[in-house]
Amino acid sequence: MKRALHAEWTKMRTVAGPLWLLLGTVAATVSLSAVAASLANCTATGCGGDTAKLALVGVYLGQAPVAILGVLVIGGEYGSGMIRTTLAAMPRRTTVLTAKAVALTGSVAVGGTVAVLGAVLAGRLVLPDAGDRALSLSDGPTLRAVFGTVLYLILIGLLSLGVAAAVRDSATGIGVVLGLLYVVPIVSQTISDPGWRRLLEKMAPMTSGLAVQATTDLGSLPIGPWAGLGVTAGWAIATLLVGGLLLRTRDA
Repeated sequence: MKRALHAEWTKMRTVAGPLWLLLGTVAATVSLSAVAASLANCTATGCGGDTAKLALVGVYLGQAPVAILGVLVIGGEYGSGMIRTTLAAMPRRTTVLTAKAVALTGSVAVGGTVAVLGAVLAGRLVLPDAGDRALSLSDGPTLRAVFGTVLYLILIGLLSLGVAAAVRDSATGIGVVLGLLYVVPIVSQTISDPGWRRLLEKMAPMTSGLAVQATTDLGSLPIGPWAGLGVTAGWAIATLLVGGLLLRTRDA
């Protein structure tokens, strides 16, 4: 495992793509959050809603580069044929996938933390004093929203890795993951039955996972903050298990 981790970390450090995608996550998250905060109708007493969730809204866009990175970690090797070299050097395929998952987790944890803290800082700078108080990391719900959002980004990266391991094609993997993240919530809004719409929102990886950002009116959510993040974790675990099984049973 040590050799596999060293190899995957070397790939992450020496290829330009991961760095640019992580920088894209930071830029997209902070910029969209700053724009959203600047457009909010705030007064000295507050912004009339969930200030923490408003400040973290940039993650809706910032998760896309993370998803692409997760796919490319293994999908890029299938596209270039390098996967054969990787598996020849490390025949234990489960070890290879685990090493990729660990390297990806570390990279997204760093980039995601910078992005999320940057979004909170942008919210504190743009929103009035009432918003500043609501965005204090000493506030329990706000800290949970910040920490949970970083975990959410890590889970999206792992979900994407599992999908790419299963489909073995970068373009297909990116399409599947972005469809899960962005198309499923749109489809749920077209369902007229409130019960089915709420069920789909509970099951979708993005709408359930981002419930962790909520700090007010938790009773109105389709699913609780930590339970929603657990659903996203379930998606990540399921795709990694399927991807790992197919990686073991198919030829490279």
